[in-house]
Amino acid sequence: MILKENLQNADSFYETERLILRPISLEDGAFILDLYNRPKFIKFIGDRHLKTVSDAENYIQNRFLPQMERLGFGNYLMLTKEGNQKIGAIGIFEREGLDVVDIGFSLLNEFEGKGYAYEAGLKIKSIGMDDFGLKKISAITTKENFSSQKLIEKLGLKFKKIVNIPGDAEELMYYESE
Repeated sequence: MILKENLQNADSFYETERLILRPISLEDGAFILDLYNRPKFIKFIGDRHLKTVSDAENYIQNRFLPQMERLGFGNYLMLTKEGNQKIGAIGIFEREGLDVVDIGFSLLNEFEGKGYAYEAGLKIKSIGMDDFGLKKISAITTKENFSSQKLIEKLGLKFKKIVNIPGDAEELMYYESE
């Protein structure tokens, strides 16, 4: 079991029934490299062109840490309370082309279908709205990612429109909290 006092950034770690959510750090480079190179991640979220642990650490340094420092929220590592396993990531992101911050999530395949993403999603949505005063949260996903669509709707977001993110030709489904 992880104790709050043992975590860096202990003030910004969160717990759910089965998970600990803590800000992604440079020490998570190897995990991010693995997660972001899984076939489902590349298919549904996109290729981030991370080839080495150093690439992943640079991605964390340049993409995740600045938003966390600026806004106080961002990308969180999902760890199981039992076994302290890194199983995925979830966060609230400022995304170019979206007016409303966006909830995003990814899990290692072996942990899908166990309710972890829903559990973490409810917590992240609550953190954004209750702790940081966000009025709305959005989510985007591909038209063929039916499991993400189902999860987004289960989290209470409603489909609004089709959008394109700058630099990406793929049409994405856009959801927003009411």
